[in-house]
Amino acid sequence: MASFRFFIAISLVSLILISTLTPSISKTAKNDDVELDDDEDLRFLEETEGKKDAAPSHSHFNEEDDGDDEYPDLDDEDFGNYHDFDDSDSDPYKEPEVDDKDVVVLKEGNFSDFIEKNKFVMVEFYAPWCGHCQALAPEYAAAATELKGEEVVLAKVDATEENELAQEYDVQGFPTVYFFVDGEHKPYPGARNKEAIVTWIKKKIGPGISNITTIDEAERILTSESKVALGYLNSLVGPESEEIAAASRLQDDVSIYQTVNPDVAKLFHLDPQVKRPALVLVKKEAEKISYFDGQFVKTAISEFVFSNKLPLITIFTRESAPSIFESDIKKQILMFAASNISEKYLPSFQEAAKSFKGKLIFVYVQVDNEDFGRPVADYFGVSGDGPKLLAYTGNDDARKFVFDGEVTLDKIKAFGEDFLEDRLKPFYKSDPIPETNDGDVKVVVGNNFDEIVLDESKDVLLEIYAPWCGHCQALEPTYNKLAKHLRGIDSLVIAKMDGTTNEHPRAKSDGFPTILFFPAGNKSFDPITVDTDRTVVAFYKFLKKHASIPFKLQKPVSAPKAEAASTPETKGEELKESDKSSNGGLKDEL
Repeated sequence: MASFRFFIAISLVSLILISTLTPSISKTAKNDDVELDDDEDLRFLEETEGKKDAAPSHSHFNEEDDGDDEYPDLDDEDFGNYHDFDDSDSDPYKEPEVDDKDVVVLKEGNFSDFIEKNKFVMVEFYAPWCGHCQALAPEYAAAATELKGEEVVLAKVDATEENELAQEYDVQGFPTVYFFVDGEHKPYPGARNKEAIVTWIKKKIGPGISNITTIDEAERILTSESKVALGYLNSLVGPESEEIAAASRLQDDVSIYQTVNPDVAKLFHLDPQVKRPALVLVKKEAEKISYFDGQFVKTAISEFVFSNKLPLITIFTRESAPSIFESDIKKQILMFAASNISEKYLPSFQEAAKSFKGKLIFVYVQVDNEDFGRPVADYFGVSGDGPKLLAYTGNDDARKFVFDGEVTLDKIKAFGEDFLEDRLKPFYKSDPIPETNDGDVKVVVGNNFDEIVLDESKDVLLEIYAPWCGHCQALEPTYNKLAKHLRGIDSLVIAKMDGTTNEHPRAKSDGFPTILFFPAGNKSFDPITVDTDRTVVAFYKFLKKHASIPFKLQKPVSAPKAEAASTPETKGEELKESDKSSNGGLKDEL
C-alpha cells in the first residue's frame, strides 16, 4: 500500500512538472521556429532579388589610380589623395604565384621593432584582391632580391588584415608604398617597376650628399638645376656633414651639396667669411635666395628646404599638382583668374606670399586653361574669369573659405592671417533646393542638408554619389528599389546627394559612392558608414539593425481578380486569411 501511495505521488509530481514546463517548451520551440522562418525568408529574398539588383560592396580602401576621381578630367597620378572605389563586384580573386622570399612580411606585432632596427625600409601596404598590387608584386619581389645585401629591406603589409596599421599610416588606396629613413616615412613617388624602385632606393641609401670642390662644378650645377641647396661647412666629413646628408635623404626633388671652398660659397651668394656651418637654397624663381638661420640638425635643415623649395606662387599644372596636394603644408590660398587679367593681380598675390612661407602655399589657377585650370575651378565651385580668392585646408579636412573684397596686398595678407587663426566662415557648394521632392529617394543638396538629413525625428540613409561614377550608376536600381519598399515608413528617409556639386561638413566622402547612415535622435555624432553588400536585403538588414526607431513592413495585399459575395460562412475564412497576410514573414515584406 505504501508503495502504491508512493507511485501515485510520483505520478502527480510528474504531471505537475510536465504541465509547468510545457508552455515554456512550446514558447521556446515557437521562438526557434520564428528565427528559422526569418532565416528562410532572408534566403528567399536573396534568391528572388536577382543578381542584376546587386551592386559592388563598399570598401573603406580604394584601389589606387582607379578610373574615377574628384577631378574626372585629370589623371589620378596627379592627385594621390583622390580615389574612386575599387570595382569589387568581380569574381573572387586568385593571387598569382610570386617568388617574394626576399620581401619581409610585417604585422602589427613586429612592425615598430622592425622599422626601429633597420635604417632604410620600403613598405608596401596592399590588398590581396587589388589588381594594381598583383601587378606590382613580381616587380617588388625582384627589386627586393636585387637589393639583397644592401643596407635596405623591402617589406609588405596586408592592409586588409592589419587594419590598425593601415589607419595609423593613413592608407587610402592600394598599393600605398612608403620609404622609411630612421623611422621617418615618405611616400614612394616613382614608377612601379623593378628598375625604377632599385634606382630610386640606391639614391636614397647612398652617401646622400655630394661635394662641390671647384668653380666649374658649381657653375654647371647652378646652370642645370632649377633649385639646389648648398651647405658651407668646416669639413666635408664629421657631424655637420652627417646632419646635412641625413636631411638630403628626406628630399626627393631638391639636390643638396656641401663645400668647404670659399669661392664656391660666394658663387652661391654666401659670404665667404660667414660663420660656418651655413646653408643656402637657390632657385630660378622670383625669390632666388633663401638663407637658413636655424639649428644645423637634420630635422631643421629638412624643414627649411621643404618650406622654401616651392616658389612664392605655384602655378597649377599637372606637374605641380603633387607638390601642392601632397605637401606637408596643407593650407593653401588659391587665386582663380583668367590669363588676360592675372598680370594685374599676381604681383600683390606674390608679395603677400612672402609673409606666409612655410605656413601657406599660394597657388594660381588659370581658369581659362581647359585642360586643368577649368576642372579645378569647377571642383572648387568657382565660375567666371575672376579674380577670386579661396582658402583651402587641404584634402584631409577639405574646408573652403571665400575671400570677399578687392584683391589688394593688405586684404590678401589679412585674409591669410584670418585663415591661419581660424576666424573665417567655411563655404560649402550647393545646388538649388528642388522645388518638389516627392520621390521615393529624397534629393539632398548643401542648403537643405540640415532640414532633411539632420532631422532628429528621422533615421536617414544618404548616398553621396557622382553622376559620372560607374559604381554609382550600378547601384542606382538597387537603391531606388530599396526606397520604393520603404516609402511607407514615416520614420525612415532614403536620400541621395551629388557629391560633386554639393558639400556639407557632416557629409564627408572618401570616394563615390559613399553611403552614410544618420540615426534618429543621434545627429550630433558622426554618421555610420554603411559597409555592407549592395543588395536590397543587405541594406534592409542594416537599417533594421541600426535604426533608432523600430519599423516593420507589411506585404501589400493584392486585390483578387473576382470578388465573391461575402457570406457568414466565408467571412470567418476571409478574416483568417487577412490575419495570415498581416502576419507574414520577412519574405512578404519586400
